[in-house]
Amino acid sequence: MAELTRTLRLYWRLQRATMRGAMQYRLNTVISILTGAIYQGSGFAFIWVIMHTFPAMAGWSLPQIAFLYGLRLTAHALCMLPLSSLIGIDWLVREGEFDRILLRPLNPLVQLMTKRMGVGQLGDLLVGVVLLVVAAGAADVAWTPGLVAFCAAAVVGGALVEASFFLALSSMALRMLDTFALKVFVDDVFSKFGSYPMSVFGGVTQWLLTYVLPVAFVAYVPAGVVLGKLVMPLAYASPLLGVALFAVAYLIWTRQLRHYQSVGT
Repeated sequence: MAELTRTLRLYWRLQRATMRGAMQYRLNTVISILTGAIYQGSGFAFIWVIMHTFPAMAGWSLPQIAFLYGLRLTAHALCMLPLSSLIGIDWLVREGEFDRILLRPLNPLVQLMTKRMGVGQLGDLLVGVVLLVVAAGAADVAWTPGLVAFCAAAVVGGALVEASFFLALSSMALRMLDTFALKVFVDDVFSKFGSYPMSVFGGVTQWLLTYVLPVAFVAYVPAGVVLGKLVMPLAYASPLLGVALFAVAYLIWTRQLRHYQSVGT
């Protein structure tokens, strides 16, 4: 417990230093946030245009789709804010820079997480939270303290589901050297399919996105519970899936770390 507390304290200090470094270039920071917000906003604008022609999508109204989209986007932002530095792990391994990280007396993953700040993801978070709050009021949900707590847990759980796959694929770079294309592919699947009700995609695709690559558990299943679209007792435990998957991903990371060989050997 003492070691965990120390690691968390060091992580926070390093992350604050990274934030101060990013804020030295304020205009660049503002542009990055606005770019992220505009990009994600345009994605929802596309859905908005479609649903003005078709008032419902697989039985989901526009406010309900907005809630689903906001839930997915908020979870994505919470995932990528601390983990965006892992995008560059392939380069660090190929250039031998990862060796320097291993020589320092701090968890290598914590060091990687604090190398840079995902400024663009702040724009994602802004749009996601705004959509979530506005849609929560427009979707005619009978909010209770328990439902609010479940929604908050679902956001964290969804972030952990996405983070688990991102971390596991990044850890493969310690031996495969280049996993960038695979990470981009998985990120596209989560982003493009996770913003819609799974029932839109049909039987086989829906099964794959639920039980093979669990995109459905990032937002669709929790949103279905909140909006009364899914009546499944196990669906209320969906946030726990993120915890379990991230634990597995971290075990994969530590295993790959033990088998890491420097590029010079």
